[in-house]
Amino acid sequence: MFGLGDFDIKTTRIYEELHEEVRDEVRQKQTLEVVIRLLRRRIGNLSPQLSERISQLSIEQLENLAEALLDFSTQGDLVVWLQDNLTQA
Repeated sequence: MFGLGDFDIKTTRIYEELHEEVRDEVRQKQTLEVVIRLLRRRIGNLSPQLSERISQLSIEQLENLAEALLDFSTQGDLVVWLQDNLTQA
């Protein structure tokens, strides 16, 4: 009736943009969860303030933190890393 029989929403630009945005958000959330778990295992429970600061990091910053945390032994190491890397962003 409206000629929509062959219409595939997955071929539209808006669908592709939304799909990419959702995929990026999921990737960031998953990376955040892994980094938080690794930090807890490495240096113990995090304060709510540190957890909040970490949750504000970009995906690139989270990936850098995941690598750097292997050298951490205290929460102070994390605080220093955050100070150094958030001032550069």
